[in-house]
Amino acid sequence: MSRGVSRPLLRRSLALLAGSALLAPLAATGPAVAAADPYTVTALKVTVRAGDRTCTVDADVYRPAGAGAAHPAPAVLTTNGFGGNKADGSTDALAKALAARGYVALAYSGLGFGRTGCPISLDDPRTDGRAAGALVDLLAGTRRADDGTRIDYVAEDGPGDPRVGMIGGSYGGAVQLATAAVDHRIDALVPLITWNDLAYSLAPDNAARAHGAGGPLPGAYKWQWTGGFFLIGEAQGLLHPNLDPSRAGGAGCLHFVARACDSKRLLDSGSYPAARTREVLAYLRSVSPVSYLSSVRAPTLLVQGEDDTLFNLNEAAATYRTLTAQGTPAKMIWQSWGHSGGMKKPAPGELSLSRGNLDTSYVGRRILAWFDRYLHRRTATATGPAFAYYRDWASAGSPYAASAVFPAGGSRRLYLSGDGTLVGTRREVVRGSREYRNLRTPTSHSESSLNGLLGLPDAPPYDARGTYLDWTSKPVAGGPVDVVGAPRVTLKVSSPQAERAQRSPDAADKLVLFVKLYDLAPDGGKTLVHRLVAPARVPDVTRRFTVELPGLVHRYAPGHRLRLVLAASDDAYAGNRGVKPVTVGASPSDAGVLELPVVHGVLR
Repeated sequence: MSRGVSRPLLRRSLALLAGSALLAPLAATGPAVAAADPYTVTALKVTVRAGDRTCTVDADVYRPAGAGAAHPAPAVLTTNGFGGNKADGSTDALAKALAARGYVALAYSGLGFGRTGCPISLDDPRTDGRAAGALVDLLAGTRRADDGTRIDYVAEDGPGDPRVGMIGGSYGGAVQLATAAVDHRIDALVPLITWNDLAYSLAPDNAARAHGAGGPLPGAYKWQWTGGFFLIGEAQGLLHPNLDPSRAGGAGCLHFVARACDSKRLLDSGSYPAARTREVLAYLRSVSPVSYLSSVRAPTLLVQGEDDTLFNLNEAAATYRTLTAQGTPAKMIWQSWGHSGGMKKPAPGELSLSRGNLDTSYVGRRILAWFDRYLHRRTATATGPAFAYYRDWASAGSPYAASAVFPAGGSRRLYLSGDGTLVGTRREVVRGSREYRNLRTPTSHSESSLNGLLGLPDAPPYDARGTYLDWTSKPVAGGPVDVVGAPRVTLKVSSPQAERAQRSPDAADKLVLFVKLYDLAPDGGKTLVHRLVAPARVPDVTRRFTVELPGLVHRYAPGHRLRLVLAASDDAYAGNRGVKPVTVGASPSDAGVLELPVVHGVLR
């Protein structure tokens, strides 16, 4: 601890960071339990085997009034986001809301958080998943709590097989998929704002993605988000004194498993030797749904946030594609809020987990229907469309639009002209080339990740002159254009310095660039849509490559223009090693292409 900072002050600062980092809208204090609430709450400790350790899970069981051996009820497991615990606003409020509707709710602190033992292992199915499986045993009545308590009031599908679902956000979302992969007794999942591939989440390389698949190299290291999470994890001993000794970490970390600590160390180094890089990427993917979704059979309702620079919409889209392709029942909702935006509240009418407003929000009603269908086994219950998305421009009726398929709509193309315009046909492309170069310090600002973590005000996005290129479309005419999905840009660049550097066996020498989409208003104002940016480590500057941008939902109103920006750096990410000037040329026969997923309107 640094000199001059009191322990209470440091604890308050870390608690603020923990409360706002992962689940800004999910971390507020939930409502108190009134005496008349239709359930009772019992605190339990359950000793489990998790990986190479035995540790104790801290849990609360919410038993609905009337639930008993003669009248069993289905159950739902709820757990916390990173830095939270069983008593935080979202975990506790969800348990209360579900118990009030007749579900047995078991809220627990995930491994390494609150007063639950074992180190943080990033929702590894072999540890976090197995530990949650032990809680399923508790709900089945085949395991007792440490004080001898036995639960005999949960509905069953068979001996030792309780009817049980799971719900939670962020870190509490991925653990559901990890659990369902190793324990097929799980009957329904509702993962909110979580990841598909941590390698993509923490070091995204959007130049190597094919419908959500991660590439062979780390992209641009997302150091602000990652550093914030590690600070929260390492601070658990300060936030929760007298922790279980089983939580001791490895490889120099206080509370993380050794392989997670090693991965952070490699990413921090900025140097990616081939063998070590493959090892780290393999580890990050092994603890991610991308590696074990083939074992998930539980019906899954995915909820992802449009305002999320940590786990963007592409993560849920990748999971949805995999589940539906293998026949696992799945539907997907893109809601308004995600990890970004600090402590802001959900929009009116939107789901607020800290309030437990399941009955009065679109997403909440979809969740209740999902559990009604798959836990109460009411086959007539309608669970909604395959895909729904929030529209912040809707002024009447529901703000959600529905689609029977994903992706919705079609694709529209614009071409990158040599004069800095986006044009509708190749014949409009003007021959020409332009150059930008990076400096040794970041010259662009897009995301609000670090200030968002702390709930602090943030500067608007900017790019320094000479360190980016842009292309601007004609004004939208004839009605609005609605973009829903992940845009893609295909182009070729020229950079002799990058070409020489990429021959190095160290992947960090490859060119890094950042792609983003703005909305330009008629009055000259500009908006970086949801402050989203696509970092890319170009695989080979001598060849054309494609960058998949984060998914978005945005209306370009009449008179507004699209602006595509290619920037040399971004201060939330690690960037290029050395100065690498980049030239982008265009001709009618060889121009870059921007593909936009449009559900309504015409681009010219």
